[in-house]
Amino acid sequence: MIVVENVTKRYGSFTAVDDVSFRIGAGEIVGFLGPNGAGKSTVLKMLCTWLRPTSGKITVDGHDVVTDALAVRRSLGYLTEHNALYETMRVTAFINFVGKLRGLSGKLLDQRREWVVEQCTIAEVMHKQVQECSKGYRQRIGVAAALIHDPRVILLDEPTHGLDPIQVVAFRDFIRGLSRDRAILFSSHNLSEVATISERLLVINRGQLLADASLEDLNLKAADIGQTLEETVLDIVRGQGVST
Repeated sequence: MIVVENVTKRYGSFTAVDDVSFRIGAGEIVGFLGPNGAGKSTVLKMLCTWLRPTSGKITVDGHDVVTDALAVRRSLGYLTEHNALYETMRVTAFINFVGKLRGLSGKLLDQRREWVVEQCTIAEVMHKQVQECSKGYRQRIGVAAALIHDPRVILLDEPTHGLDPIQVVAFRDFIRGLSRDRAILFSSHNLSEVATISERLLVINRGQLLADASLEDLNLKAADIGQTLEETVLDIVRGQGVST
């Protein structure tokens, strides 16, 4: 559902993403891990058609991000790291507004709104203005907006930021439930968060994809050389020759 083939993104002489390739199929939750400035956000922006690749090809749910950008956007639910919400709108009005932007109306809009309200547990703030909601609720409102149109591909950029521990556990369970027939890319710089929810890990640094491996394989490699998973991933990021 997500296919990235030999993708490079340059800004003048600076290469932000360098010949990156990976695939994510339906039913997969894939963690996207790397330090700040590694290239994660650039890849996400190309996936959602905000940026065009300098070279290479990206398709999302069978649609090319350059030649069929509108279809890509219809297929995507994207929660950005800095959650953009209309502060003075009531949450009900905001969810309805996003749903209408996504082409929903009438009974279908009502059904989808009820679903995201229940799944994201935001019923008790629906009457409030967005600016009156806590950081955790604002994050859940953003998730609801990203899912209102029932997308087949979901991009999550630091989705648990601002959630308390109980909310984080509930969010993980929620995302696992969504993954049955969807492709989910979960971007973070927090290994423990990614490792808890993801089945596979992409590791990127300085624009280069350094690893594409299952968590099971990475844990086995770590055990074989007497390391923790965190130490093994840090070695990959530092380029110390851990094979993946």
